[in-house]
Amino acid sequence: MASFGWKRKVGEKVSKSTIQQFEAEAEGADDRAYKDDEVDWLHAIKRRREVLLGDCAHKSKRLKDEGALLAEQGRHWEAIKKWDEAIQLTPDNAVLYEMKSQVLTILQEVFPAVEAAEMAVKLRPLWWEGFQTLGRAQLSLGEIDLAVRSFQLAIHLCPSELTLWQEDLAWAWKLQQQKQAAKEKSQQEEEIQKLILNAPELDQDYDFESDEVIAACTAVAERQKNYEELKKATVVLDTEGKIKII
Repeated sequence: MASFGWKRKVGEKVSKSTIQQFEAEAEGADDRAYKDDEVDWLHAIKRRREVLLGDCAHKSKRLKDEGALLAEQGRHWEAIKKWDEAIQLTPDNAVLYEMKSQVLTILQEVFPAVEAAEMAVKLRPLWWEGFQTLGRAQLSLGEIDLAVRSFQLAIHLCPSELTLWQEDLAWAWKLQQQKQAAKEKSQQEEEIQKLILNAPELDQDYDFESDEVIAACTAVAERQKNYEELKKATVVLDTEGKIKII
């Protein structure tokens, strides 16, 4: 991912009050313009709106930069507060959501992190960094398959970005394999446990003085031993990146 390049529908409260203030000012401008035939009141209103929007964009950028500085200093919640204020002013700025998702992931606020990243890619569906951040947030949430898909989309958008191949997708694939191995281990445990509880050797009638009884008991004991060993086993990745149960 690029440097800490601080990579919502927002609440209506601030924007509504700002617009109401503007409309009040615009009405005053309209009254003055109506009295002066030489004034183009439509142009004046349009110009005022442009100035207001430009002012919002300027303030939003300042808040974004302040948030990035705070995040680099490890003051994550303060950074998020700055970005939330910026989002109120420019709710369609995907970068703000993406940056917010990065910090929320660091803070282990995994659900909000995924939501913020999803908003970022919704606003900029062709932005590879947005999908990279979404994939990382999804990994933190444990949604490995979704993360793999997000990283693949990021690679499709920017195949030359090696970190996507060598770090993000490679790690997600390993986790995916590990998840599958853990699932297979769990299935093996269930199968052995069923055989222990319903051992076929115990369904037969034996002469308790015969060797068959000893063989049956030995088989059941061996199965129980295998089950206990499997329960203690751990799914790991070896030096070659292969999954092993040890």
